[in-house]
Amino acid sequence: MSRVQLALRVSDLEGSIRFYSRLFGVEPAKRRPGYANFAVAEPPLKLVLLEGEADRPTVMDHLGVEVESTDEVDDATARLSELGLFTQVEDDTTCCYARQDKVWVRGPGNEPWEVYTVKDDSPEYGTDGIITTMPDDASAEPVTEQTGCCA
Repeated sequence: MSRVQLALRVSDLEGSIRFYSRLFGVEPAKRRPGYANFAVAEPPLKLVLLEGEADRPTVMDHLGVEVESTDEVDDATARLSELGLFTQVEDDTTCCYARQDKVWVRGPGNEPWEVYTVKDDSPEYGTDGIITTMPDDASAEPVTEQTGCCA
């Protein structure tokens, strides 16, 4: 099973948790300080809420596809690389209170996408998993950007 992930940066985490619980009819699968995620069965969705700045509109943080295994992440990495897309691999990284293997790619509008698998829960949010800006031109050098990650 795989599902699409939508990670949102929200100013009112508790209000957002209440809203999305009602919208999708499920409670968060995981809640930690400044963080919550929902495992929605229908439609298959991993909704991640990241606490943002107060009094700011909700913004998309990143997008993803959650898969079941590291082999599927490796397959995605090979497929994306064969297509000539610049990828960034993060193996055994801690981010969003989980140990993960993942690969990042950027869409044409510079939107970050991750294909990832959760290997284990973590008591820490983690400082790993901060992706770099992947250039449109694969030969260009990446530039660091603070973009989140989530499980």
